[in-house]
Amino acid sequence: MTVATRREAADTAERLRGWLAGRIGEVAGGATDLVVANLELPDAGFSNETAFCEVGWTGAGGREHRDYVLRIQPTAHQLFVEPDALFQARMMRTLAAASDLPVPRVPFVESDPAVFGAPFYVMERVPGRIPPDVPSYHRRGWVVALDEADRGRMYDNGLAALARLHAVDHRGAFDFLAPGGDPLAAYLDRLTEWFRWAEPDVVHDADVVRAGLAHVRAARPAPEGEGLVWGDARVGNMIFDDRLGVAAMLDWEGATVGPPGIDLGWWLVFEDYLCEAQGKPRLAGVPGREATIARYEELAGRGVPAVGYYEVLAALVLSLITSRLSRLLVESGLAAEVAVEYTTRVTGMLRQRLERESA
Repeated sequence: MTVATRREAADTAERLRGWLAGRIGEVAGGATDLVVANLELPDAGFSNETAFCEVGWTGAGGREHRDYVLRIQPTAHQLFVEPDALFQARMMRTLAAASDLPVPRVPFVESDPAVFGAPFYVMERVPGRIPPDVPSYHRRGWVVALDEADRGRMYDNGLAALARLHAVDHRGAFDFLAPGGDPLAAYLDRLTEWFRWAEPDVVHDADVVRAGLAHVRAARPAPEGEGLVWGDARVGNMIFDDRLGVAAMLDWEGATVGPPGIDLGWWLVFEDYLCEAQGKPRLAGVPGREATIARYEELAGRGVPAVGYYEVLAALVLSLITSRLSRLLVESGLAAEVAVEYTTRVTGMLRQRLERESA
């Protein structure tokens, strides 16, 4: 996530139109009368720059229409050490070629920053609905309007998609992810580097965050096997179709190779963050922690040892994200006490999990 550069819709559409005219023409054997219409720049603020648009052109077979999503690599202040939009595009393309997982098709990528000031890619827009984070889907929105059985089916379909990801053979096509050696050790080394870079912004419950880092380095569990790791595994990164099946899995910037516990721990912590940590009950039909762990293990066909360790790891990562986000929110005009609550809610979750692990 980053503070997005503020762009004008008309200028963005014109730049994209000029660039797409050449690229679509190359692929389609010619494209005339290309139009970029209804371009929207959502006020995401702290994420990769995103635009939604409709594109039409005349090709050899007549008039063509597509709904596209433009994603531009952030150029302003970031939460992570080094954003890489083209990595996400490569990950989705590789997943599409090597598996039957539902990911958006990415027809175009551009590494030259000349068009928008940063690399970018264009993917096809997948129709469907996403469970919102703000406000939490446990409190408001289309998921609340579902009946209990349908909520459970949606959640279970999401968890099944995660288990399918972890079953994908990561060798060969995904060698660009391989960290070499012990993948969890490599993950922790990258996390430590990120902590050192972000440390000036860790001003709330800094002792808890440092204790979390010390714990995950000292209590690293025995290797449990490795596979593809999403890095941001949650229903809020899934598009669901009208039958509540997973139509697309989104946001692959944290993808790596490692133990599946990394993703399961994040899934559990983020669900807590969206409901119980806010003092709100979980929606009926959405399983709690123990039931989610049991169902994931059933779907994956294997146990996940040391789940508590991976929850500490996830809460630590989320604490670093919200520590930096808190400052960005204040800089964007949000009241300081509201911004701080985003951080202390998560550091409180980290403290609870550290206490549970030491009990």
